[in-house]
Amino acid sequence: MKHGFLDRLIDRLGKIDPGSLQSHFLRLAREKGLLETIFHSMQEGLVISDRNGRIEFANRSAERLLGFTMPEARGHHVGRYLRDIGWDALLATDAGECPGATNREVEVSYPEHRFLSFYVMPLRPDGGGEAPSGAVLILRDVTRERQNEVQSIESERLRAVTLLAAGVAHEIGNPLNSLHIHLQLIRRSVNALSESQREGLSESVEIALREVERLDRIISEFLQAVRPVKPSLESAELGPLVSETLEFLRPELADRRVLVELEIPADLPTVRLDRGQIRQMLFNLIKNAMEAMTSGGVLRITAGATDRLVRLAIRDTGVGMTAEQLGRVFEPYYTTKREGSGLGMMIVQRIVRDHGGEIEIHSEPGGGTCVTIYLPREDRLVRLLPPAVDGAPREAT
Repeated sequence: MKHGFLDRLIDRLGKIDPGSLQSHFLRLAREKGLLETIFHSMQEGLVISDRNGRIEFANRSAERLLGFTMPEARGHHVGRYLRDIGWDALLATDAGECPGATNREVEVSYPEHRFLSFYVMPLRPDGGGEAPSGAVLILRDVTRERQNEVQSIESERLRAVTLLAAGVAHEIGNPLNSLHIHLQLIRRSVNALSESQREGLSESVEIALREVERLDRIISEFLQAVRPVKPSLESAELGPLVSETLEFLRPELADRRVLVELEIPADLPTVRLDRGQIRQMLFNLIKNAMEAMTSGGVLRITAGATDRLVRLAIRDTGVGMTAEQLGRVFEPYYTTKREGSGLGMMIVQRIVRDHGGEIEIHSEPGGGTCVTIYLPREDRLVRLLPPAVDGAPREAT
């Protein structure tokens, strides 16, 4: 059974005059142009293929998501741009073998790294049970949803650690304070003994005191990491804070034979920040860089700005990290150092996020590590966004 304007037109071709035929074809052209306009305005990608999987039509969103243009893609198999989808099974010539619609997610790296959700539906003549004459593919970019999912998992993990922290602080903190007090009393008693009597005892007491102090420091860092304090923001420059932190660490930098190269422009834009938290972030990053350079090296700190962000990069010439280590660097308790608590980078990440910023880490074994912090410029915290054009937002100015 035939339906629609086109079918009625075909039935009447022999009965209409040339003038009417021309008007009918103009109407068809207008309807085709309207459909293409609608398809091109969609944010989802749309691809239509024939029964052999060759591309017949793709809208602009599909071109953007898959990295092709319609003139170059026309006639090519869809599998050239989306692999491992099973097009042959989807477009099986035997109607009984056709599996119907397919819904799946894929990760693509071209034209840029994205996660795409796609829905494929065979096109059957008149919607019946015959073999499909082609297929329609609908694509949606779900990269942001994946990122939100990862952040949600991290938030849940942090919440679990936070609940544990309250019990740890109460159950361990008080006994440690008591141990520390009694060890100091024991040290006084040992110091009052003769040299022969206190032989070996003084060293044991000092070791015990150091270990208690180390445990107390770990607990303090742990609570600081999982019980974040809302930053008290004020307008400030990053340069002076970096210089203050370097001055505080100057003796240790000298002992480790670390040469510091500092390049921070005098006109670096100001940032809304919490001075105490940013100092702590800088202390953790610089100390990590120092400890990675076991035989001395160069610590290079640079800064710059884009139209929206202030960038601070801390680069060392240390041992670097493997891909596996880099992937776990923000995990609580994960550390590559013998005496590390594994909480320093977790604290850094929290501080950066609380300031509305982002953090990037690049490293390779033997090639050193570069940590880059991006914080919003104070003068660009509020931006007027221009109206959208063709359904897509413009870049802000």
